[in-house]
Amino acid sequence: MSPTLLFYLSLQLLLALGVACVVCVCVWCKHWLGGFAWDGSSHQFNWHPVLMVTGLVVLYGIGAVLYRVPLTWGQNKLPWKILHATLMLLALILSIVGLCAVFDFHNHNSIPNLYSLHSWIGIIAVALFATQWVVGAASFLLPFSPPSLRSRIKPIHVWMGGSIFTLSIAACISGINEKLFFNGDYSKLPAQAQMANSLGVLIVAFGLMVFVILWNHQWQRPEVRPEGPTYTPVFQEENE
Repeated sequence: MSPTLLFYLSLQLLLALGVACVVCVCVWCKHWLGGFAWDGSSHQFNWHPVLMVTGLVVLYGIGAVLYRVPLTWGQNKLPWKILHATLMLLALILSIVGLCAVFDFHNHNSIPNLYSLHSWIGIIAVALFATQWVVGAASFLLPFSPPSLRSRIKPIHVWMGGSIFTLSIAACISGINEKLFFNGDYSKLPAQAQMANSLGVLIVAFGLMVFVILWNHQWQRPEVRPEGPTYTPVFQEENE
């Protein structure tokens, strides 16, 4: 089997797992936790797991593997940088709205904020994510960013990206467990617990597939500027 075919099969599996994660968290929150609202009730809290899983895990993971798609190779890299930054910005926005949902719910019901390990990991992940996005956009998208700065920032950007994704998965898994413990009867493994545990397994599987794609050297984008007259940097500078 060719590396390209194997990549696209892996990508399809990744996307299927991502869709399954979103569907699973929505079904859990809608069917077992009562649905959605923005009124300070527990229904407002339900936006938190949906938005965090969708943004901080699924969209983030898809954005992370974007440069591995062979379709992006041999072309001007800048449009793909913009798409990568857009996906990550959308993921960040969803994550921030998810945090607003849970903070507002806590404040409305006089529940302390940021007391659990889950909340510490989650807030660190989002804070690092926001910093990563700002630094990445400034370093790789702005026209006055020198190539020497990009070459120094790139390995840090890549390492931080993987670290943030790992923290995001840890935050989601610990949050699922925390919610199930709060609801009681977890040890009896009711249907809700089975659904939530399945969501956790799907999140872990999705994360593992992201790292499989990122760590396979055969699927890394060749750092070679394409030849030919069709290549024109949008900002009239080196975009690699």
